Amino acid sequence: MTSPSPSTSYALRVAEDPADREACFAVRKEVFVVEQGVPQEIEYDAYDAGAVHVLAVREDGLPLGTGRLLYGEAAAAKVDGEASVGSLGRLAVTRAARGLGVGAALVRAIEDAARARGLAAVDLHAQTHALGFYERLGYVAYGPEFPDAGIPHRAMRRAL
Repeated sequence: MTSPSPSTSYALRVAEDPADREACFAVRKEVFVVEQGVPQEIEYDAYDAGAVHVLAVREDGLPLGTGRLLYGEAAAAKVDGEASVGSLGRLAVTRAARGLGVGAALVRAIEDAARARGLAAVDLHAQTHALGFYERLGYVAYGPEFPDAGIPHRAMRRAL
């Protein structure tokens, strides 16, 4: 497998067909399960079925990153029952694609999906090492640090 170069071009799309969904899950497995040691049985959950998944792919079809948006009832528990707030999660970029702007592009695509569904804000649970990344994209941390899958996180929100 060749590594993307800084000039690598990629496309973003909503993962609607089974192959795209599998590509999203493969990226998540590579980043969260293999790289970060998250147990596979908690990485995939019941929310995956109804979520909007966004996929970044290189010109040759190699998956580079993914993220998902929960909205409506699925997001309610994660955003204190606020119907106008979506939940961004499972944002993952392959090691080879980091530094190419893929993560920021995925966040913006997920925000676009939230706007299209009439949402006013997006919440997320950021790993603490990624707080600066999300802050640069306009997210503001709130509440105390908490563990998720043994990794420290903070809640963050951005109004759309």
